[in-house]
Amino acid sequence: MGYKTLEQCVDDLRKHGHLVTIDDEVDAELEAAEIHRRVFQSGGPAILFNNVKNCQFRMVSNLFGTLERARFIFRDTLPIVKKLVSLKLDPSAALKRPWKHLKTPLHAIRMVPRKKRTGAVLEHQCSITDLPQLKSWPDDGGAFVTLPQVYTHNPETPGMKHSNLGMYRVQISGGEYEQDQEIGLHYQLHRGIGIHHEAANRLGKPLDVNIFVGGTPAMSVAAVMPLPESMSELTFAGALAGHRIPMVQSASPIPIYGNADFCIQGQVVDGTTKPEGPFGDHLGYYSLQHDFPVLKVARVYHRKNAIWPFTVVGRPPQEDTRFGELIHEITGPVIPSVLPGVKAVHAVDIGGVHPLLLAIGSERYTPYQTTDRPQELLTQANAILGQGQLSLAKYLWIIDDTCNAIDIHDIPTFLGFALSRVDWTRDLHFQTNTTIDTLDYSGDNINQGSKLVIAAAGPTIRELPTEVPPGLSLPSGFKNPKVGIPGILVLQGPRWKASSTMSTPTIQAFCDEFTTQSPINQFPLVVVVDSVDSCNSVSDLIWTMVTKSNPAADIGGIEATTERKHWGCKGSLVIDARQKEHHAPPLIPDADVCKRIDAIASRSGELGRFL
Repeated sequence: MGYKTLEQCVDDLRKHGHLVTIDDEVDAELEAAEIHRRVFQSGGPAILFNNVKNCQFRMVSNLFGTLERARFIFRDTLPIVKKLVSLKLDPSAALKRPWKHLKTPLHAIRMVPRKKRTGAVLEHQCSITDLPQLKSWPDDGGAFVTLPQVYTHNPETPGMKHSNLGMYRVQISGGEYEQDQEIGLHYQLHRGIGIHHEAANRLGKPLDVNIFVGGTPAMSVAAVMPLPESMSELTFAGALAGHRIPMVQSASPIPIYGNADFCIQGQVVDGTTKPEGPFGDHLGYYSLQHDFPVLKVARVYHRKNAIWPFTVVGRPPQEDTRFGELIHEITGPVIPSVLPGVKAVHAVDIGGVHPLLLAIGSERYTPYQTTDRPQELLTQANAILGQGQLSLAKYLWIIDDTCNAIDIHDIPTFLGFALSRVDWTRDLHFQTNTTIDTLDYSGDNINQGSKLVIAAAGPTIRELPTEVPPGLSLPSGFKNPKVGIPGILVLQGPRWKASSTMSTPTIQAFCDEFTTQSPINQFPLVVVVDSVDSCNSVSDLIWTMVTKSNPAADIGGIEATTERKHWGCKGSLVIDARQKEHHAPPLIPDADVCKRIDAIASRSGELGRFL
């Protein structure tokens, strides 16, 4: 069903048993987020908060909490969108099989935004402090909008064809912001709004910004879709919503989405920044306070009976995991068309999405050679790291699966395939002193770190051990060896200190205690952690390994060598995944809030079973 408003979506979900309401008074500060996290983790329904403390507006969350519910919301349009995405990449398909695409022109018309003179969102105005003051984690720097649709135009080529709709973090209270006059706008690397902001600075003009909240759920999905810069998110939203997106032309310098529940209208002025954050983010840690652009608020609009949608981010899986699954369902089949030779790419959610990518490529161009050395895989790896948000990856493992036998989402099997074939003397490819995800604090400073490509091809060269070898001797302070998954040994190390010789950031001092004759080398990969008890699952191991390490600083190797500036090792590769002094703190819920939610659960009937 193509919902035109959020109210229509909420009513339909309620009608079909996909939504529960909570009439207890709930505080938007910490309580709503704790309820959301519990309901999401239990696979529960969407939640409508009818009684938000000190706020006139209702709130709704967990709309996309399961992939099944996301498919239900877009049940009438999702097949059409998949077809349109495939045609965008290969328009000749419609000519080759015209009978399969007879309705495509009609659907394409829906992709064109509709210009309007007015819209329901303009019916009422309020202040920033009237909005739900959602705070998700105890040490967040204030209240945030967590499902914003941030809309801008390129001031050099204005118009909806050159617009950008993105989901960028918006802080609406706290810090140094002037109440009701200023809010924080946090956008990261490789985001379309950055191009518009840079153009406005070059012209010496402020950047006009409209922040929409609510409306058809298709707008939220469009805001996170990795679309080509030449394709407007509004056109994609129209296809997914099943109707042309109404954009009101006369209410501000740039159009306003007429069916939104809320719109914050304002401008970003060149050079105006203030500290934004901290904020509990999707890597499972707080992103710390840094200077980001300030939006000078002009007006806040809202429709009658407006509903404030929100989500909560934190260590995966969270609701944004389902966004990723939906996006992969739409775009996954066309990856080979965008990246020739690449069969599949998986942004590993349990690793925080951006830090770890798995890819299956192919060695296609030299069938007459018998070398097992990865060749075209490295070209494909560079292509992957040149694609939008994929470029934020810190670790990229890429394999040549000639038999098409590996499920890229089966992480132990994928890593086992790679570890049984990889040659650490040649197959490690570092990028040092480069940019990484803004939210990743494993590097020395914001946006600064390194990347590692691990490429594996050819036949098996080792069997992967599944037990700790007898007689394994470890240096002082290192203990409790256990097998994480076949081929990966996990060790507990002493607390990391930058001044400690044995615990240098490079972990090389530990590696130098061994030779290739040591039984530790039966394991191609060794991971040093603070506590092996915190790595009892594949999810815990992957999350710890990739979020707590900076490849160039935190990887060492037994009998390491450097030849022609290429680093490798003859024995085990060792990743130091201990907590470092410069890392951000992990996310921990507030104990008192948890007790209050326990009390709500005991008397909440239908909702209580999900809490």
